[in-house]
Amino acid sequence: MALDGVTVCAAACELRHFLTNGYISKISEPEHDELMITVKTQEYGMKRLLISIGASMPFVCLTDKSKTAPVTAPAFTMLMRKHLQGGRVTAVEQPSLERIIKIVVEHRDEMGDLVNRYLITELMGKYSNIILTNEDDTVIDAIKRVPPSMSSVRTVLPGERYFIPETQDKADPFVRNDREFFRNHILGRPMNVVKALYGTYTGFSPVMASELCHRAGIDGNDSSASLAEQDITNLFESFTELISTMREGDFSPEVIYDGRNPKEFAAVHLSIYEDMECRHYDSISGAIESFYSQKNEYNHMRQRSADLRKIVANAIERTSKKYDLQMSQLKDTEKMEKYRVYAELINTYGYGVDDGAGYFDAVNFYDGKEIRVPLDPSISVHENANKYFARYDKLKRTRAAAAGQAEESRAALSHLRSIEASFETAYTEDDLLLISEELRRTGYIKKSTGKGKNEKTRTKSRPLHYVSSDGYDIYVGKNNLQNDELTFKTGKGNDWWFHSKTYPGSHVLLMTGRTDPMSIPDTTFNEAGRLAAFYSTGKDQEKVDIDYTLLKNVKKPAGAVPGYVIYHTNYSMTSDTDISGIKPIPE
Repeated sequence: MALDGVTVCAAACELRHFLTNGYISKISEPEHDELMITVKTQEYGMKRLLISIGASMPFVCLTDKSKTAPVTAPAFTMLMRKHLQGGRVTAVEQPSLERIIKIVVEHRDEMGDLVNRYLITELMGKYSNIILTNEDDTVIDAIKRVPPSMSSVRTVLPGERYFIPETQDKADPFVRNDREFFRNHILGRPMNVVKALYGTYTGFSPVMASELCHRAGIDGNDSSASLAEQDITNLFESFTELISTMREGDFSPEVIYDGRNPKEFAAVHLSIYEDMECRHYDSISGAIESFYSQKNEYNHMRQRSADLRKIVANAIERTSKKYDLQMSQLKDTEKMEKYRVYAELINTYGYGVDDGAGYFDAVNFYDGKEIRVPLDPSISVHENANKYFARYDKLKRTRAAAAGQAEESRAALSHLRSIEASFETAYTEDDLLLISEELRRTGYIKKSTGKGKNEKTRTKSRPLHYVSSDGYDIYVGKNNLQNDELTFKTGKGNDWWFHSKTYPGSHVLLMTGRTDPMSIPDTTFNEAGRLAAFYSTGKDQEKVDIDYTLLKNVKKPAGAVPGYVIYHTNYSMTSDTDISGIKPIPE
């Protein structure tokens, strides 16, 4: 889980810095599981605090974006306005590195007396909640009430006492951080080091525990009991360094990307993801907002493409079965030559064989070896020859038909896999429209009667654009229709064209402009090859073989499916799939 106690600590530090002594001016509930609080500060102006307790992605961050509030405010919002609006934020706390942020608000009650109210946000996955309490920890209300029927561990209802759920005897790392306690509890657990770490201390996720092990040069999957004293020393130093970072508020927020998919975010540098792209942010709110907005967009695109993915997956399954059957038929025809030889040997030597014989031995005049020719004793020797010739002719016809069908199925399967790969580079609705249009063109989706809609929206989707370290533009097609347009409309004859030799993938175009194509620096060739490797189905491999050639050598056969090209003159290289350091240009 990305939002662990360490990240919440960074968020609490940031809220403390910007919101303390500010006055709450507005409270709204844009969604049923969100709260937007506007705080007016003297030093930083208006600050918007967004709290989301969505089961899959709960978070707290400061944001510059506004969200539309419902016309009629929900009951919880009205209650919040009554107890908090106009109040002064006096403190922002995080109890014991828990995934909890407590905002203390000084407010006047109905009698005009100053009282404290506590706005408590619990960021605990599906158990996340926003709870408002009095000074004596009495629950005023919660955005999600938890009756006894929902939880036997802790109820959250008006009038109930608020308390933090049990932490399974985990220690507060700000309190129990001496070396002896650390050593005894890590070594004394019969489990691997990562589990021992997050099982000992509150607020540590498996990711953060893995990061501490990596910094200490320890394999986190090793048994904690197997650690040497020097390993414990190194691990303890990594641990105390992290605690010091949190105490001082010296965070370095970042988001880790697996391709264009946001994989992880953290308040500190995660060296365990050194081989992935890392983007740094000035604030933890910036990292959180960026991560969750992009994650939402990524998940949204996955959902939107679900129907198309299913169509392609079903087509691949059907075509694969058909192809396997055709290849099985081809394998069965391998014995047709044997039947022809039997028939010819019978015609050559059969005059000396009596009718009713079950076989005879003869010398195969093709290889000079003796061969036994089986015979059907119920028919004459001459009829046996005719029977073998008939089998041979039938298998020969079957082979000719099956070979053609198998080649068609193989090509269709390759095309479908290239469409399947296009989903990984479909970042917008327009990208999906192009994939949908290709499926219609190739008959996998029934063509609609409406015209013009796809043509109009298609132009909004653009190829991916990168700039090499030497300043050359490199374009990457996101799907087969875009590949065709990039290769045969955008590029010029002296531009360089790259593609994976063995895997379905994008067409990559290196624009040479007026530069002599043979004088392009090797670094740019290398970067274009890496892009072709990454944007192929072989991206999970360490190395991918890449073909590259001048664009004028690339041709498209008449009637070929989108994305299919041929070329006979090319160079080859082996590229890795790491594209970090290659500068992307936003669309």
